[in-house]
Amino acid sequence: MKTLIVYYSMSGNTEQTAREIAAALGADTLRLAPEQSYPDKGFKKFFWGGKSAVMAETPALRPYDFDAAQYEQILLGFPVWAGNLAPPLRTFLRDHGAALRGKRVAAFACQSGKGAERAFAKLEGLLEHPLHATLVLIDPKARPDAGNAEKLEQFCRKCT
Repeated sequence: MKTLIVYYSMSGNTEQTAREIAAALGADTLRLAPEQSYPDKGFKKFFWGGKSAVMAETPALRPYDFDAAQYEQILLGFPVWAGNLAPPLRTFLRDHGAALRGKRVAAFACQSGKGAERAFAKLEGLLEHPLHATLVLIDPKARPDAGNAEKLEQFCRKCT
């Protein structure tokens, strides 16, 4: 099954996870990047990122190539911001959500605290169908955990 991993990563946690999943599944990757970067340190990081997520903003993205017809399965990866999916992924879904209908879609989220389950529920609402599989990791790059390898393996098994 040809798989594409579409993800946004600010601090590298989601990118690391996307690369590990891509290696395990032989998947292609597509990294989303907003035209205007979010602040990545201190109070501004949490204020602007949280505001953007809570307000369901859809920032303009840098150009990328995406052809849904090439893939049977799409995996969506994002950091959890204020219990929401990161806004760049929301932009992708606004622009390509219809093209994902009829495809197997799974998602993985990286978070520092909690909120991933709420973000997955919102994601399912945007997709208008349930996710095939989900994975939640707590800051895997910044705080490695021995249990992450097993969680990744289980998620990848569901996505094969």
